[in-house]
Amino acid sequence: MDDKALRQQLEELLTSGEAHVEWDAAVKNLPAKLRGAKPNGAAHSAWELLEHVRIAQWDILEFSRNAKHVSPDFPGGYWPNTAEPPDDAARDKSVQAFRHDCEAMCKLVADPKTDLFVPIPHGSGQTILREVLLLADHNAYHLGQFVLLRKMLGAWKRS
Repeated sequence: MDDKALRQQLEELLTSGEAHVEWDAAVKNLPAKLRGAKPNGAAHSAWELLEHVRIAQWDILEFSRNAKHVSPDFPGGYWPNTAEPPDDAARDKSVQAFRHDCEAMCKLVADPKTDLFVPIPHGSGQTILREVLLLADHNAYHLGQFVLLRKMLGAWKRS
């Protein structure tokens, strides 16, 4: 079976903004003073959401490619300990790590040697296809929260 089109669509699902904004646009130009803010009614700060998606994406990627990977404790290990980033460098590092791991998942999916349909040997029935769809769904869910949070903070201007 030629699954090149499927692989391309999965990469687009992870990286494009066809149905919503892209993560780069969502995190761009958020003032540092607002990165730890939680307006009334918000469950998480921008830092918490960013770190959460970074950690979850890393976990899904590593589970997909590394039989020795150990996931963080749930739920605490998937969230940062503070509402605010320690500094700008930590926030920038988180954004870069998120991008890097997304690219790594895209490379895994694009590799014709990666069987998208065979259960992952160290899993309990999961496939790479399932993990990619899980990742895209999780990232999109929290991206929506991130944009809503920015709107609540008065810090959303879509260009």
